[in-house]
Amino acid sequence: MNVLVIGSGAREHALCRSLSLDPAVTALYCAPGNAGIAEVAELHPVDALDGEAVSALAVELGAELVIVGPEAPLVAGVADAVREAGIPVFGPSKEAAELEGSKAFAKDVMAAAGVPTSRSYVCTTPEEAAEALDAFGAPYVVKDDGLAAGKGVVVTDDLATATAHAAACMAVPPTPSRQGGSVVIEEFLDGPEVSLFAVTDGVSVVPLQPAQDFKRALDGDEGPNTGGMGAYSPLPWADPKLVEEVLETVLQPTVDELRRRGTPFSGLLYAGLAITSRGIRVIEFNARFGDPETQVVLARLKTPLAEVLKAAATGDLADLPPLRWSDDAAVTVVIASHNYPGTPRTGDPITGLAEVAAVDAPHAYVLHAGTKYDGDTVVSAGGRVLSVTATGTDLTEARERAYRAVARIGLDGSQHRTDIAAKAATGA
Repeated sequence: MNVLVIGSGAREHALCRSLSLDPAVTALYCAPGNAGIAEVAELHPVDALDGEAVSALAVELGAELVIVGPEAPLVAGVADAVREAGIPVFGPSKEAAELEGSKAFAKDVMAAAGVPTSRSYVCTTPEEAAEALDAFGAPYVVKDDGLAAGKGVVVTDDLATATAHAAACMAVPPTPSRQGGSVVIEEFLDGPEVSLFAVTDGVSVVPLQPAQDFKRALDGDEGPNTGGMGAYSPLPWADPKLVEEVLETVLQPTVDELRRRGTPFSGLLYAGLAITSRGIRVIEFNARFGDPETQVVLARLKTPLAEVLKAAATGDLADLPPLRWSDDAAVTVVIASHNYPGTPRTGDPITGLAEVAAVDAPHAYVLHAGTKYDGDTVVSAGGRVLSVTATGTDLTEARERAYRAVARIGLDGSQHRTDIAAKAATGA
């Protein structure tokens, strides 16, 4: 199978790494990719938001499966263009991807499907936002209605901060990937958060193993929200029936509702969940693999990845044998640039990559996010630069291996959290 992956982050590196280990994959391409992905896939330049360019590249390469990694191309309709070229594609249509592209749309789908979620208001004026904030009280949860790279949510006890974020969200002008002019204000959900991915062909739904990510920039869940600073799987504290319950009450009803609307969802459905005192509640849906959770989930998947994604793309998921999983634990620690999640500093040389590959493999390895080559030197090229991923017999061993590898990496001014999976590993 010739496979083309679209994207350039650590999520795409994790996908490419798994695909490169799949004996069914005879040729692997990535566009545009990054310095790390270049080690396992042949890179090609492309504008990932240009559906015609992506489909033309897929045709040129003889791709038999295209995997669209990031959310922005999906919301822009890139998967539709590839399907129109007659190539199987893993990723939802533009209409179905609105499940992530618009939180207001997602709330409407959940209401129709009877999916448990937080109460919310969609606001388009300062007056409506003020009323919603007053109705729910602190802590205030204010969400950009459109795509914001995981940084569009503010949770705060400060009314002025919440009001300012709401105003900023409503002031964002419309773009091809979002309507603009609105903000979603929700009630606060207590309890731990869980990320659960599911592969679907629009009818059948196959859940993957749950993971937990760390959104805040600093240890102890302090600091601003980010795209994610680390993740781990499995969740030793979670109810053994969690996946089955989420499949029955969240994932399958959502897929059924989208099909009923004539916008079937085929691809990766990501449910961000809160395990509250009143039961499971959906925080948000995403229309693609999450980053950094993908890094730990795929580290544990034993079933060859290509056959799973191809089955979803071709409507054959019901015929897929049950997925096989490693009993090992996996931990990912994100190394980010100076000033992330603000405007990051880029162009700094990265050292220690060869040492990790020589000393820590196969139990620990580095997945590239924001990197590129400057001559023969790998340099930083984004906010989140690397995802250091490790496996072990339990979370304690996986953590030790991950942080041992992190310590070998040199990147001036970089930052990372030191407490990824710490509480879960100790049972605290």
